[in-house]
Amino acid sequence: MIYLNFTDLNEETQERLIASSKEDVKEKYGKDIMNYTTKHNTNLDKMLDEEALRNLYSYKYVFNI
Repeated sequence: MIYLNFTDLNEETQERLIASSKEDVKEKYGKDIMNYTTKHNTNLDKMLDEEALRNLYSYKYVFNI
């Protein structure tokens, strides 16, 4: 779970969440994504960014207002 203050939804926080999600994706699916990008000749960073954004929807957020 990720705990956020309602006033803490600025750009810096969003970047931190995406970076955290990107690390999760690398940990869970890194090898599979690398194999896919090599096989289909696509950009690894772009693929990681897309998967990190999808991964954000699997998080559970708690807002303190």
